Amino acid sequence: MALTSRTFAGDPKLEACLVDDSAHLTIGAQGEHVAKVQSAVIFLDGLDIDAAELRAGRYGPSTAAAVLKFKTARGIINRAYQQSADNIVGKMTIKALDDELVAAENVSVRVVPLQMCPRPN
Repeated sequence: MALTSRTFAGDPKLEACLVDDSAHLTIGAQGEHVAKVQSAVIFLDGLDIDAAELRAGRYGPSTAAAVLKFKTARGIINRAYQQSADNIVGKMTIKALDDELVAAENVSVRVVPLQMCPRPN
């Protein structure tokens, strides 16, 4: 199984997150892969992340809070050992983010030529 969104596909750290528990994203992680996750939660849900965290590509408290909101809204919980969502980007979370990005990337926008738009009276 591989990530298929244009945003995540081919990123080795995010691909590892999909299959390896030790590659989960947690507070303290930093890099381009974190920046991609930050961009995804902002794009998909309009969630706020601290500007300093965004500039550094750092998984800090506001990134963790945004991830938790994303997961809570979708009920992303590993019921084998959890009662509620956590703020970690693990296998289920990276898959959900990727699936939603793929869906968003495949939405086609129908553009109507201006001359075909009705004019207000």
